Amino acid sequence: MASPDRYSRQERFAPLGPGGQARLGQSRVAIVGCGALGSYHAAALARAGIGYLRLIDRDYVEWNNLQRQWLYEESDAIEATPKAIAAQRALARINSSIVVEAEVADLTPGNAGDLLSEVDLILDGCDNFETRYLINDFAVLHGIAWIYGAAVSSYGLSMPVLPGQTACLRCVYPAPPAGTQDTCETVGVLTTVTTAIGALQVSMAMQILSGNAAALPRRITTLDLWTGAIRQTRQPGPQPDCPACGLRQFEWLDGQHRAPVSLCGRNAVQIHERSRPLDLAELGRRLSPLGQVRSNEFALRFFQPPFEITVFPDGRAIIKGTTDVAVARGWYAKYIGA
Repeated sequence: MASPDRYSRQERFAPLGPGGQARLGQSRVAIVGCGALGSYHAAALARAGIGYLRLIDRDYVEWNNLQRQWLYEESDAIEATPKAIAAQRALARINSSIVVEAEVADLTPGNAGDLLSEVDLILDGCDNFETRYLINDFAVLHGIAWIYGAAVSSYGLSMPVLPGQTACLRCVYPAPPAGTQDTCETVGVLTTVTTAIGALQVSMAMQILSGNAAALPRRITTLDLWTGAIRQTRQPGPQPDCPACGLRQFEWLDGQHRAPVSLCGRNAVQIHERSRPLDLAELGRRLSPLGQVRSNEFALRFFQPPFEITVFPDGRAIIKGTTDVAVARGWYAKYIGA
């Protein structure tokens, strides 16, 4: 049983108070991506007493995650535990009085209605603009607040999106950034910057969920923790010519832009075009004569140098060892099937 003193220091913060704490306890939040940002979101919100967390992540824990992804341990990397499952287990030890639902899934136009429904707020912990635009489309269409965040190297950015009140992601970025972008793989990332951006996002989420949305700073915040530079610019309102806010064109939610993606910070490609149930035990028996196979109830890993293929029960796969989509598709067809 939870102690009545558990959230007392938080309740003593006057703008929140017992009433705001009660609202947090009744709130439901979806976290998309449980990497550096998302694992911080989950840990902080669990400790703050958010009543329900839905953790959505397509990936598994690797050793290079442990430097900045707060909820995971060496055993998770050894076992290649899906991040959503590892996070759920850790949160159960942190706060047993809240509900945590783990979804080992890639957020797609086909499942967004199920994974993002019945929540009060969405937190962005993902690593690519395709998924962020999908979140933005869903949130704007359904009037759900969400908090955008991104971090790489020592630089980070955060922005709240309140549909109908503030500019949305497509107001600010009508199209994905052109050209090659820095990733954690190419330029690295400091654990301090992901934590700082995650903290900004969680603070904004708590303001909204506790009934203090009017006090929410309507600003876009950028910071560089290596140079110490912090900048805030006024966030405009919804733009009439925005494809989402103004024109009500939800291209990402309609599935017009879906494709395999090279994973940020990874020499890997995710294949998510085929949705079909797979018998992982049978697949393991078929692949074992061809290379090393490791599996658990959540995923199967097949090692065939220079590639490593991780296959999930829904048919989704991550091919590690290339960023070439054509090569990844070829290996998927060769070993999993067309």
